[in-house]
Amino acid sequence: MAATEQNYGTGRRKSAIARVWLVPGEGNITINGRNCTQYLGRPVLEILVRSPLVALNMDGRFDVKATTKGGGISGQAGAVRLGIARALLTYDEGLRKELRTAGFLTRDSRVKERKKYGRKKARRGFQFVKR
Repeated sequence: MAATEQNYGTGRRKSAIARVWLVPGEGNITINGRNCTQYLGRPVLEILVRSPLVALNMDGRFDVKATTKGGGISGQAGAVRLGIARALLTYDEGLRKELRTAGFLTRDSRVKERKKYGRKKARRGFQFVKR
């Protein structure tokens, strides 16, 4: 990426963090140096990642380069999706209304609840027998 213009966005989902760069290109999506289809493995996640670009009819206009860490594949896909949406905002602020109404700019705040003492998991108690 020499002197071409690139747009950056950060996405988070659960414990996954994605750093996303948009570069004018032909629509290739690369996550952690691998093709999107190869990295994610499931077509549903690929559709999820592409959804902000498809909603704005920009699917073939940008190459996406993303690095992700933390969480699982599904959380990373959600993080890349938010990163792409935020990077599109740095490209053109006028897209905010369309992205907001489609729900691409909302950070999904649901995270795993912490385990409490005296319990087996966050809410599940130990098995109890009265006897």
